[in-house]
Amino acid sequence: MLRRVADSGRSRHDASVQAPAATARPPGPRPPLDPDVARRLLSAARARAAILVEGWSDQAALETLARRRGRDLPAEGIVVVPIGGATNVQRFVQALGPRGLDIRLAGLCDSAELQHVRRGLERAGVAECADVAADGGSERHGFYACDADLEDELVRALGTAAVERVLDAEGELESFRRFQGQPAQRGRDPHAQLRRFLGTRAGRKVRYGALLVDALDLDRVPRALDLVLAHVRC
Repeated sequence: MLRRVADSGRSRHDASVQAPAATARPPGPRPPLDPDVARRLLSAARARAAILVEGWSDQAALETLARRRGRDLPAEGIVVVPIGGATNVQRFVQALGPRGLDIRLAGLCDSAELQHVRRGLERAGVAECADVAADGGSERHGFYACDADLEDELVRALGTAAVERVLDAEGELESFRRFQGQPAQRGRDPHAQLRRFLGTRAGRKVRYGALLVDALDLDRVPRALDLVLAHVRC
């Protein structure tokens, strides 16, 4: 069943980890954090744990899910850190892990990026090659993969009809119908069309990362999202 998408939930995806700015920044894509900047921000926040994610949409989804699960991540000393892709795992683990800030780490990535995560953990000195290469190796170190990515997981968990109702509530269903009529989209299944549509405009992935999680029944939350939050629980 689709939950009501509350207007108050639309701004919850704004990044909680960013350098202070003179004026408020609108929702949308931002540059990923630099490891040194992240270390300073987490140190200033007295964070005890960080969840490394590829981008801002992952951050939006996890922060929304934590709220819906009744958790207060800042109060728990947990920060979700967008790192700009799985190839940057090594740099952030070195800056924030045992050889750096020495806080508890977890991570979320796309399934196709697991090889980069495993390599990054190995090169950062927190895991042995044979350990992370084995089945479930990255999960033993708190790093979990979406299958195939966050949008794919959320569309599957909600179902295409429910996702379309979210689009309708946001005034974007007509735009999606036009998108479906494009030559490259004709004949594709609605799941694939929705997954592609969510990434076609700047800021859309970030916004729907929060909105789709807000619309989920909690017993249908994708496994990787719940597990990565559980890994950093006190």
